[in-house]
Amino acid sequence: MGKKLTLLSTSMLVSILAFSQQDTLHGNDLDPVIVTANKTEQKQSTTGKVISVISKEQIEKSAGKTVAELLNEQAGITINGALNNAGSVQTLYMRGAASGRALILVDGIPVNDPSMINNEFDLNLFSINDVERIEICKGAQSTLYGSDAIAGVINIITIKNNISAPFNFKSTITGGNLGTFKGNFQLYGKEDKFSYTARYSKLVSNGFSAAYDSTGSKNFDKDGYNGDAASVALQYQSTKKLLFKAFSQYSQYTAGLDAGPFADATNYDAHNKSWISGTGFQYKNEKLSFVGNYQYSKIQRNYNDNASIPNPSSFQLLDYSSIAQFAELYANIKLHQYFSLLVGTDLRYSSMNSQYNSLSSWGPYKSVFNDTGMSQNSFYTSLFLNYKNLNVEAGLRYNHHSRYGSNSTFTFNPSYKINDQFRIFGSIASGFKAPSIYQLYDTYSGNKNLQPETSVNYEVGVQQQLKKFSQRLVFFYRNINNGIDYNYISYQYFNYTLQKVNGLEYEVTARPTKKLNITANYSLLLSKETTESRITFNDTTYNYSLRRPKNTINITAAYQFTPAFYASIGGKYVSKRYDVGGYTQADVLLNDYFLLNAYAEYQVKKNIKLFADAQNITNKKFFDVRGYNSIPFLINAGVTVHL
Repeated sequence: MGKKLTLLSTSMLVSILAFSQQDTLHGNDLDPVIVTANKTEQKQSTTGKVISVISKEQIEKSAGKTVAELLNEQAGITINGALNNAGSVQTLYMRGAASGRALILVDGIPVNDPSMINNEFDLNLFSINDVERIEICKGAQSTLYGSDAIAGVINIITIKNNISAPFNFKSTITGGNLGTFKGNFQLYGKEDKFSYTARYSKLVSNGFSAAYDSTGSKNFDKDGYNGDAASVALQYQSTKKLLFKAFSQYSQYTAGLDAGPFADATNYDAHNKSWISGTGFQYKNEKLSFVGNYQYSKIQRNYNDNASIPNPSSFQLLDYSSIAQFAELYANIKLHQYFSLLVGTDLRYSSMNSQYNSLSSWGPYKSVFNDTGMSQNSFYTSLFLNYKNLNVEAGLRYNHHSRYGSNSTFTFNPSYKINDQFRIFGSIASGFKAPSIYQLYDTYSGNKNLQPETSVNYEVGVQQQLKKFSQRLVFFYRNINNGIDYNYISYQYFNYTLQKVNGLEYEVTARPTKKLNITANYSLLLSKETTESRITFNDTTYNYSLRRPKNTINITAAYQFTPAFYASIGGKYVSKRYDVGGYTQADVLLNDYFLLNAYAEYQVKKNIKLFADAQNITNKKFFDVRGYNSIPFLINAGVTVHL
């Protein structure tokens, strides 16, 4: 990884040893219960997987942000669009992998949009007020979670825990510059064996021009946003061992768009809607946990462009519609004092259709993508060893796809607790991404002979955990073969791209005093991609990945001034990175930037809290996407009432 990386890792390890000699406090106060690592509840210290948890407390102190913005502050994650205008495309990169290579889960169940080219899910459809906590599991996770989990999974958990009263009410109202308004209302409670949660949230913003006016004289119009999200969840604890659940979520938004980089459009909108519903059960005793889930989702996307064609009576309409169904059964069996076994199966079905209509001086035009579906079914198993200070997972998955046939993945993940302070861990795991419906069946660019994209991921790391200080250092290497990409010579998707990524992630939390808390993370990404040249379309190797910075730093210092008053200040540094310069043009280097943010809250009464959130305090002008504006100075202030 080079001399700089070696020196950096050495200095970090020296600091770990130095700090451990200074601090003689022992304990483990930062060891939350997680569910994502192995599909069962366990202490974070009992798995060798790299898990980061965004707690309920952190989310409540991020009321002025979006889910994408919050994820964008985590080690190893870059979300291109998180710092652009509301409603912008949110492109998720985890550990340098391309879009669609990190799987989004909601309460442990995969969500995606089969009409998207890379099968992604639109993060704009989530409200941060619907989230209780987030678990991020990095590295190849396809053995437990299947396709798309090449770089990891992000589990957005909405289930409320520890509810006792039959009726609770919580509301958050926020206002800010750019005509921004956010409102959230929640009802939840528990009565005997029955518990419920109902939520509604609203986000409206006048926004700013999505496209950047490089001349400063064209007076680009503002591109606003108007979105709603509503959800309901029910649980029935039939017996101490058996739980039933049902849930439904509806989200929609309208966002103003522009014609492209540096190009305005005065009447171009996106209208996106998502409906997700499902049911499930869980049976649990001392030796067995048995879980079943079913989920149905429907997503519609509409793009209405009346601006790019001069004639007012002309228009362009593009509609997408998709359906995804997911069903699973899995069991975790305690075989012995030291051994447990996870066995499971899941079935995934997806379909999509689209149509394009336009009317212009050249006459009407219509193109239809007929309703097309595909399915995947899988069987997986993992054996877990928990013996004294040693934890080991070894797992396999067999996957059968309706188009390309079968493939398999594996994982081997040991960890060892050296003493009360130190733990070492590592893993070797493979991952895969099945081609999407669009990549397989599009009339012009589809390729029915596509094979799954495959990868192998290697990790090694060390973690130190003290009462007032914790840190984790992880080295990783990933090799992607058969990468699915677009061929600009044949104008079809094909298996060709190779990607090799080295990197490290360093995360630290320090609490020097009871009132002061400091958190920071650093990510280093060294990429090499072999693909078509973006200038000549010949075979080319790039020593970087587009829009993914080599160096990223996030840091926050928080202080509890009084029992009622809390404040924090944070910074984000993103190094230079390349973006596409245009068709057959050289890539363009984007400047690095540093953003300064702040947050404060005051607890007026036990059930009333005032807060304010400020982003990009210095009003730094920066670009995450070439030709598109990023956020200016933003401030939001509001009140939370809890009854």
